[in-house]
Amino acid sequence: MLPEPLLKWKSWPFVERPWTSIILIVFLILLSLLLYRITVIGWQQPFYYFLGMILVFGNLLPYFIITEYELYEDKVQVRYLFIKVSRPYTDFGCFYEDKHGIMLSTFKMPRRLDPFRGLSLRFSSDKKEREKLVEILMQKIGKKY
Repeated sequence: MLPEPLLKWKSWPFVERPWTSIILIVFLILLSLLLYRITVIGWQQPFYYFLGMILVFGNLLPYFIITEYELYEDKVQVRYLFIKVSRPYTDFGCFYEDKHGIMLSTFKMPRRLDPFRGLSLRFSSDKKEREKLVEILMQKIGKKY
């Protein structure tokens, strides 16, 4: 039997932030037109167009899909569409809050490498989980900045 999570919530920024999503879609359309003009029409190399678009959409994928977060007694688990990331609390040295969520840092103090090495926990649109999340992280990690 699987243990029951201490806290569980979902986040889907594409639906939760409609104005940002509209601006992003317009930007992506303009970017794709610009890339098409440069790579396919100018260079006559469609490979670079597809490679560029795959890189852009691959990087933005977490914004477009539902992300599920679960905090257990010993670990944090983040579930994307086909990927599950599970990390113990001992991997993290501190955590800090930004306007969209909480970043779990692998260092004892916030660093610029945190988006690459740490783990970002995005709040849902209503942020109901915020207080309970901070409380659990204070118990498990202890250092808040």
